[in-house]
Amino acid sequence: MADILAMYAAQTPDKPAVIGEDGSRVTYSQLNSRVNRCAAALKGLGLQPGQDCIHVHYNCVEGFEMGHALRKMRAITTPMNHRLRGQEVAYILNDSDARVVIAGPEFLAVVDEARAEVEDAGSRHWLALGDDVPAGWESYEELLAAASDVEPDTPSEITGPTMIYTAGTTGNPKGALRRQGADPVVVLSWIQWFGFTANDVHLLAGPGYHSAPAAFAGLHTIIGATVVFEKRFDAETSLRMIQEHGVTTTFMAPILVRRILDLPAEVRARYDVSSLKTLVVAAAPFPADLKRRAVEYFGPCVHEFYGATETGLVTHIGPEDILRKPDSCGRATPGTEIVLLDEDGNEVPQGEPGELWARSAATFGEYLNKPEATARNFREEFFTVGDIAYIDDEGFVHICDRKIDMIISGGVNIYPAEVEAVLHEHPAVEDCAVIGIPDEEWGETVKAVVKPRPGERPAEDDLLGFLRGRIADYKVPRSVDFVDDFPRDAAGKLLKRLVRDPYWEKTGQRI
Repeated sequence: MADILAMYAAQTPDKPAVIGEDGSRVTYSQLNSRVNRCAAALKGLGLQPGQDCIHVHYNCVEGFEMGHALRKMRAITTPMNHRLRGQEVAYILNDSDARVVIAGPEFLAVVDEARAEVEDAGSRHWLALGDDVPAGWESYEELLAAASDVEPDTPSEITGPTMIYTAGTTGNPKGALRRQGADPVVVLSWIQWFGFTANDVHLLAGPGYHSAPAAFAGLHTIIGATVVFEKRFDAETSLRMIQEHGVTTTFMAPILVRRILDLPAEVRARYDVSSLKTLVVAAAPFPADLKRRAVEYFGPCVHEFYGATETGLVTHIGPEDILRKPDSCGRATPGTEIVLLDEDGNEVPQGEPGELWARSAATFGEYLNKPEATARNFREEFFTVGDIAYIDDEGFVHICDRKIDMIISGGVNIYPAEVEAVLHEHPAVEDCAVIGIPDEEWGETVKAVVKPRPGERPAEDDLLGFLRGRIADYKVPRSVDFVDDFPRDAAGKLLKRLVRDPYWEKTGQRI
């Protein structure tokens, strides 16, 4: 079968494939030529099928080039969260054993800082995007300029191998690996399901290192549509681009929708968003009031799904039900089986809460180098991320709690253990618990609860300053409370639920 991108380059060579925030356009013919040069350059560096390439950058045309080049090569594309720093970056580079590392100009110094802790750094290739290429880096543009744009002979599918690093409950992130890419039948069913067509113009608003924004942009390339992108999300820029390019579809986390709706009414009134026919929202809880506001402003085009990097789309709710069932994330998607199990692994009665397990052809393969974590989250091909839910009498799923202590702030997953591990290094901290507390804008925000060592009285600013620079800024707690002791069970395990509950009691929620 002809490569999907090469096919569009031949059929619609002058159609815009990608449009930047600044209005720059890349046609399908131009994109395919650059993709082939990228594949040839990476192959010339020794990158082989099944090997990993990590790239860290803001949304950019080069991101599309790398993604398709790696797909054509059957190498593993691994976008890295550009908010990570220091040891966090080094850990991912070591764990993935990436043979090629590509960084945007804003992140060259970040990667350089981590490079000293990267194993066999000298045997890896370090490629810099942009015109200024520091010592120790190779120029991405120069490599492409010297490479051939002949179509690679590696058989390619409509998607390729991917690995997305998700936060880890024990402090280290896990690489969710799909060695074969996504199931093409599932991919095509998602396209059909949302009604995407080649005539669509899709807005990539969120960061491309997140699985959902990247996936929805990828779906549109698969059908030969046009993708416009923001380098970094800005609420008014999103509205401008929707109007300017006649955007018909987009994916956004709830925090991005809120940022748009919180713009002054006179600002929102400047822009015509009537072209938008599909607004997909996911990646964090989508409050009922925010749903109503979104429908009021954007019209009856709002969809929501529940899923994860590891599972793909598990449930879906569309415009016809989203206000009728505002507390639900929808019914199981076609081809997806859902079971809710109690602590003993027994299926719970309808309407009763249980841990949500899902099985479909979209489920990922494994966590890289973590067979125990892989096995722990699978049960007879059913996978769980530890969410607790119930299903009502119409089959709609309602997420009501989380079994694990993950914090979701603005659509970003934060695991307390990562922050707690660093806090424990502070000499004045005897014990600590990091929790998510309610926040109207972010859904949850991070709070540290600290038990000081005897005779110590650390200041809040001192603790927060200690964390900054050691972990990514979005993981740093926004505030610190101090306690004399923590509640524990008979075995000495900290009862984090009892620490967290008082902050949530006023909201009527349990997470």
